[in-house]
Amino acid sequence: MSAFTRVMEEKIMPVAGKIAGQRHLSALRDGIILTMPLIIIGSVFLILTSLPIPGYADFMTSVFGKEWAVKLGYPVNASFDIMAMIAAFGIAYRLAESYGVDALSAGAISIAAFLLATPFEVPFTPDGSTESIMVGGGIPITLLGSKGLFVAMLIALFSTEIYRYIIQKNIVFKMPDGVPPAVSKSFVALIPGFIIVFLVWLARLLIEMTPFQSLHNVVGDLLGTPLSILGGSLGGSLIAEFVQMLLWACGIHGASIIGGIMSPIWYGAMDVNRLAFQAGEALPSIFTTQFFQIWINVGGSGATLALVLTMLVRSRSKQMKQLGRLGIGPALFNINEPIIFGMPIVMNPLLIVPFIIAPLLTITATYIGMSTGLVARPAGIAVPWTMPPLISGYLATGGKVSGAVMQLVNLLITCAIYYPFFRIWDHQKWKEESAVEAGDKNGL
Repeated sequence: MSAFTRVMEEKIMPVAGKIAGQRHLSALRDGIILTMPLIIIGSVFLILTSLPIPGYADFMTSVFGKEWAVKLGYPVNASFDIMAMIAAFGIAYRLAESYGVDALSAGAISIAAFLLATPFEVPFTPDGSTESIMVGGGIPITLLGSKGLFVAMLIALFSTEIYRYIIQKNIVFKMPDGVPPAVSKSFVALIPGFIIVFLVWLARLLIEMTPFQSLHNVVGDLLGTPLSILGGSLGGSLIAEFVQMLLWACGIHGASIIGGIMSPIWYGAMDVNRLAFQAGEALPSIFTTQFFQIWINVGGSGATLALVLTMLVRSRSKQMKQLGRLGIGPALFNINEPIIFGMPIVMNPLLIVPFIIAPLLTITATYIGMSTGLVARPAGIAVPWTMPPLISGYLATGGKVSGAVMQLVNLLITCAIYYPFFRIWDHQKWKEESAVEAGDKNGL
């Protein structure tokens, strides 16, 4: 056990700490999180289009007319379909903020560069000829949503790196001291903004001369497709979860690091399911953001709700009973820092084992349930990650009971995994408490 702890402290923690502090990964994570409030708002309206209540459709038709589902979809499209554009701003903003340069200007330039890199959609006239882009064309809305997320990420990182480099080299227009700060910052951004726009424009012209035609096709073919296959597979998901749990075991927020890498893949899969759900088609994806938040991390990373319930029911140690009482409230809302750091699980060789194994087994079990059709797949509805289990599983599948049942099955699986390890740990704590009480009685 001591050798294991030493390896964790000396070998893994330094590397994990550097990864956790990497500014680009942090910017990706925090920038994409900026889209979450909009997606959750859109998901509320998405749920309203499919409530499993007898007579609901007839009632909605009487209020909104025959196109009531389409009308309820307006807020859904207005939130989901600008996901990439919001991410382009958020990622650039957070990265510029980490460099100490004007984040607002960096975000605005990033959006402009992203829109410039996105090809126009040319409408067709009745005779089949295309109109001028300047007259009737426009940016396809699909590329502003999840399909454009990878390009938005790359453009945001690229544009902000150029922006901060030029600013830090002081290659800017300087305004007199009496000019208001807002105006002065706008002129400071003029030179770096022009250079970024020029470079992206030039890249677009060059790519249009190739078979790829657009940056979106380049990124989709060379980066997006392979990563989507990896993130959408059972093996890739197990690897991502294993690394996440290992980072948590070192005391580092594993979800933040892995989320920065895998979120674009899982958000994209979520939106694909959302579109299929709206169209009444079969849901193609299993591994989405909701798959991990709703069915795997029940109680928080490591599925620790099972551990807290075991503490409440089976503890002999007073310390464990008290920690269980303190931890059950947060655990029901998928917050488990009190358990991870208070038990602790971090750097605890005994409890790290079930902490890693439990989510790996529930990923496999949930995948089998969904791939065989026994359990409904996530419907692309962004249920808040703090939603208590059973309710969240029901909502995330668009009102399917099988989603809640799968959560309950996973809870039973994780209870069985945690129990023998917890009993050993609880027995150790009980012996320590008994020794202290015996010493107090003997006046020691």
